[in-house]
Amino acid sequence: MKGVLITRMLPALLFVWILKESLMKFPFKVCCIRSTAEADMAINAGALAVGLVGEMPNGPGPIADDQIKEIAAHLRGRDGDKVWTTLLTSQTEGDAIADHIAETGVNTVQIVDDPAPGAYAIIRKSHPNVRIMQVIHVEDERAVDSAMKAGAVADIILLDSGKPSAPARTLGGTGDVHDWTISRKIVEAVKGPVFLAGGLNPENVAEAVAAVRPFGVDICSGLRDRDNDYALVPKKLEAFAGVLAADARG
Repeated sequence: MKGVLITRMLPALLFVWILKESLMKFPFKVCCIRSTAEADMAINAGALAVGLVGEMPNGPGPIADDQIKEIAAHLRGRDGDKVWTTLLTSQTEGDAIADHIAETGVNTVQIVDDPAPGAYAIIRKSHPNVRIMQVIHVEDERAVDSAMKAGAVADIILLDSGKPSAPARTLGGTGDVHDWTISRKIVEAVKGPVFLAGGLNPENVAEAVAAVRPFGVDICSGLRDRDNDYALVPKKLEAFAGVLAADARG
């Protein structure tokens, strides 16, 4: 099983290596993409991945599945599968997640809640070439064990600041920073790639990377204008990418 997972990850990891060595840019994902124009903006800034938010119980950025499909197809036509077109799904049953992937045509799925038993196997069977990114919400130290278990089967772990155990559950998009010391423990414990999300912005991402040392980072609200229909702000995106490029150069 370990060999199969490594083989599956090699194309993505090779692309990231080329990205970091040749373009000297730290891997990052721009989430809450709402149009092909925003997707182009993110990729032109050097993003490895874009996040396309499906139906959620709360949080910013959801768009219709037809829009997700359109953006994913646009990026596939533009860049092939080099860009991780990432569906954020709140579905937990394997069949429902597999159907959501089929409906949207993405090459990566980000599961924001705890998947039902057997869900990963169903996804693998239905979509063997789709990357599985499992979100771990860092509420407390228990996240370390959760990440280790998920990391044994998922291709990528993403650490976020949702609060699924709260009375009013949140599954991401909070704009809050969580305890980076716990995130660092997870990075050290998990063998595969770990992305850091949660409250990142151009001002704190260098500190976050230094503290956690993740494989990559993920951002949504930190690049958007809350007073202008949550629009992606080019200057913020440029600043964010610039900080990460400087970090990659060391």
